[in-house]
Amino acid sequence: MNTIQDCIKFTNENPLCYLATVEGDQPRVRALGFWFADEKGFYFQTASMKEIPGQLEENPKVEVCFYHQEGMTGTMLRIAGKVEFLYDEYLKIKVLSDRPFLKNFGMTPSSPELILFRIPHGEAHFWTMENNLKPKEIIKF
Repeated sequence: MNTIQDCIKFTNENPLCYLATVEGDQPRVRALGFWFADEKGFYFQTASMKEIPGQLEENPKVEVCFYHQEGMTGTMLRIAGKVEFLYDEYLKIKVLSDRPFLKNFGMTPSSPELILFRIPHGEAHFWTMENNLKPKEIIKF
């Protein structure tokens, strides 16, 4: 049985993910470079000029998919929940340290264009070919 700690480890080790939002009645999905996960949630960074923040303000429900290729198939982790925006200065300093390329865009901890959000609660489940036809083992966090 997988735990939230397994989810944290998997997402931190496989940071390329696909985030699904909704715009009106149209689903939108895009690949993102995931920031990090810890016991408080799954953290993302984007910019105000992107469509993501507006979509999340209108509807904070998301689903994100992480995947690790193993042979012909692999392991997928899907996480669903509601996002919350973060305004913590410590986290803004951390993201600029973790992602120095943001400074090349002129971003600072006080830049309103620097948008942070996380999924603090929700449901997750792993998928592999071996458990493909079995009922999902939902991990609530």
